[in-house]
Amino acid sequence: MVSSFVMRLLGVGGVPPGENPRAYVWEKRLHGVMIALALIAVVAFYLTELSHDRTLSSIGHALDWLIFVGFSADLLWMLALCEHKQRYLLHNWLDVLIVLCSGLALAGAQTSWVAVGRLLRLAMVALLLTRAARPLRTLLTPGGLAYVAALALVVFLAAGGVFYWLEPTVHSYADGVWLAFVTGATIGYGDIVPTSWAARVFAVLLTLVGLTIFSLVTASIAVFFVGEEEKTLRRQMHHDVQHLKQDMARLFTEEEAMLRRELHADVRRLREELERLRKEIEHKRSV
Repeated sequence: MVSSFVMRLLGVGGVPPGENPRAYVWEKRLHGVMIALALIAVVAFYLTELSHDRTLSSIGHALDWLIFVGFSADLLWMLALCEHKQRYLLHNWLDVLIVLCSGLALAGAQTSWVAVGRLLRLAMVALLLTRAARPLRTLLTPGGLAYVAALALVVFLAAGGVFYWLEPTVHSYADGVWLAFVTGATIGYGDIVPTSWAARVFAVLLTLVGLTIFSLVTASIAVFFVGEEEKTLRRQMHHDVQHLKQDMARLFTEEEAMLRRELHADVRRLREELERLRKEIEHKRSV
């Protein structure tokens, strides 16, 4: 209950309860597509805002349009499937904000509001990353710690390569990985710092991703220990239930034996009483 409330508060609540069954089916079908669009937003931002090559900028602009059209189509299609459209919008206000930010950024791309357009693109990338982080909650299982660790390893290794490419003060891939780790972990030793505009923007995004990953690591460790305690409790409960079954079976057996003895005694007394009455009747007849 708390988890669903938090997801609605973050604007990624999904299809509300009691909706059209087709809406749930399509939500699962489009889930992977929307995550892919969210990750493409990072590439589109760098190609559009930070690349000096006209061809790459054009590709980034095309990706921006793809993201805008994709999220708009997803939002409109889900609204068409849902019966309570206002409630769906309230549960998924993040999608609405993504569409608005991307649309405004595209509209301002050819105007003099360059700073506003860049801010909107940064906001859109942050929102899309938040949208992409939604399925990570499924990793919070007792066996999910290994997957979270693997995810962290892949992210920081990839981020190290990006820093090695973007940051001029990073002279080796190992230094890039080190900068990625201290950035994602929000340690900030200061031995290597991002100096270029592209590296600084990437550092901001990596900090957001790093906070999510390390939060998942901490939560997964907690879930692991809670899961072990739950297993121990289940084994103890199973042991207690078995003992309870044995005690109940023993009690039923003893109770059944006692009832049988009492029944035999009652039958015997009844027979004796009937025999006595029979003798009295025969004695009266003889007299």
